[in-house]
Amino acid sequence: MTAAAEYEAYVRDAGGERCIRSILVANNGMAASKFIMSIRNWLFERFGDASLIRIVSMATSEDIRANAMHLHHADSFVEVPAGANFNNYANVEVIVRLARENRVDAVWPGWGHASENPALPQALEANGITFVGPTDKAMFLLGDKIASTIIAESAGVPCVSWSGTGVRVEPDASGHVTVPDDKFAEACVTSAEQAVEVAERVGYPIMIKASEGGGGKGVRMATKKEQIAPMYQAVCDEVKGSPVFLMR
Repeated sequence: MTAAAEYEAYVRDAGGERCIRSILVANNGMAASKFIMSIRNWLFERFGDASLIRIVSMATSEDIRANAMHLHHADSFVEVPAGANFNNYANVEVIVRLARENRVDAVWPGWGHASENPALPQALEANGITFVGPTDKAMFLLGDKIASTIIAESAGVPCVSWSGTGVRVEPDASGHVTVPDDKFAEACVTSAEQAVEVAERVGYPIMIKASEGGGGKGVRMATKKEQIAPMYQAVCDEVKGSPVFLMR
């Protein structure tokens, strides 16, 4: 039996519905390098052929100039717009377009960037591409910083004071929990003025956070009232379009 046939049999025996033969890595740096090396090592150790899965990596001009290691580990790479991550690794539209153009079977988002954005698995599923990660529903409920905190508080988990303190949800008849849009909105802060009001109520020091931020992006710590407005704006600018909340 060839390595490829053995791989396909392994997927079938494991109950898999699709044999992934190509992956777009929607991340960079250490995350991308570790993932690619892990895949290569597993393929070689299990099937004797490290090239069974074609791996395509994303790269900004900064990655290329730095001769980033993940570019050497991948079979090929595609250049994406430079600058802040909403131009590239956190941009769902860019990721889905590249996945389609490169005819990959799956996308691995790594951590940070778009890895916690439910819009990515939704968009990939609509295009018949596998998302290597949790479902969009599970990601929203437990991966989103706001929704997960609402669920935790509703379950009686002690939480620090934040902009959503007091917002509660109840499980349905089957025990499933969802966070309706109106409950989610109650925990969000949508203006600098509201951010000041929440900070004065919750207390200092206080964190201003973008729910879709990650990897150090979209988070600021304020220790006094005068810092709130500019820091709130900085968080909004850093992770554009993300809901924002405040937490002690």
